[in-house]
Amino acid sequence: MGFDLGTTLQKMNILSNTDNASVVAINLFVALLCACIIIGHLLEGNRWMNESITPLILGVCTGVVILLISGGKKSRLLIFSEDLFFIYLLPPIIFNAGFQVKKKQFFRNFSTIMLFGALGTLISFVVISLGAIGLLRPMDIDLEIGDYLALGAIFAATDSVCTLQVLNQDETPLLYSLVFGEGVVNDATSVVLFNAVQNFDLTQLNTTVALGLVGNFLYLFITSTILGVVAGLLSAYVIKKLYFGRHSTDREVAIMMLLAYLSYMLSELFNLSAILTVFFCGIVMSHYTWHNVTEKSRITTKHTFATLSFVAEIFIFLYVGMDALDIEKWRFVSSSPQTSISVSGVLLGLVLVGRAAFVFPLSFLSNLTKKSPYEKIDFKKQITIWWAGLMRGAVSMALAYKQVKY
Repeated sequence: MGFDLGTTLQKMNILSNTDNASVVAINLFVALLCACIIIGHLLEGNRWMNESITPLILGVCTGVVILLISGGKKSRLLIFSEDLFFIYLLPPIIFNAGFQVKKKQFFRNFSTIMLFGALGTLISFVVISLGAIGLLRPMDIDLEIGDYLALGAIFAATDSVCTLQVLNQDETPLLYSLVFGEGVVNDATSVVLFNAVQNFDLTQLNTTVALGLVGNFLYLFITSTILGVVAGLLSAYVIKKLYFGRHSTDREVAIMMLLAYLSYMLSELFNLSAILTVFFCGIVMSHYTWHNVTEKSRITTKHTFATLSFVAEIFIFLYVGMDALDIEKWRFVSSSPQTSISVSGVLLGLVLVGRAAFVFPLSFLSNLTKKSPYEKIDFKKQITIWWAGLMRGAVSMALAYKQVKY
């Protein structure tokens, strides 16, 4: 076997250029993250801009520049991977949501939140899936039944971040708690539904398969919650018994972060809902573990988790902004603009109807169980909750990438 020095050097040169391109892309992306934080801070008082819109707009502008430089070949600095999203970016966001939540308000409205987040998402999923089957099939959209159900799960996932930016937790505690709580449970439920759809052979949909889907959903929901609670209680027990704070604040913070992340990865390993697991792990840690650590560790953990979540959210919105100008997607749209517009219109209508199908009826049922008028959801609040769930964000995008695999 001969040794071709020229070929070897050429391959090394290609690898070197690839690595250099990756380093340049990462540097530019980190610079954009810094720019998003600085611009967001300068525009903090602007009612039309928030922490979500700023990186979106900056991402679009960056996408335009990259398109011009690359001659219309690409608009992104990095290639999106669902593993990057689900393993690295999503855990700190969801954990911090559970860790920072005002538990008194959350558990006071727990039944309503679960009603909206779990049952409501199921209703929305059914409406969107059946509506897509009934309306898209006559348009010669050639999809299998599993694809239609996956579509329902993808579009049932809401993104209430933008609405929460304009709601004040102290001024409207009930509304904030409902929108926030429903958003987190909705994300978890959508992922559970999506995974349940992927795990079943849906070529012959019947009563047995439908009951299997429901049973699998309940199993994933309950076991994921239990795993998160157990991980949170375990962290509280370990820190209380070993008392790391006597020697090092770093150890306390590290064990909290690692156990939280371990709960997420264990849930992924066992094919459960990692979102639900790490959310309830965050709630339990904030209620039990946080009170067993030193004062320095309390301050450190609170700001560390919030910072990681903040950076991850900016990263996602920045990428979504650049991805909006993906040339391949626009080529597909331009090849059949009428079909693309029709499908978009149908899906938007189904999202509106699916949302309304559970917000107003379930609000009525929730109000029947409330005695105090302050705990009831009036019509204005119902409209806000309905409107808050019309956004589709990072979870929908990640599930779509997972389904399409392109």
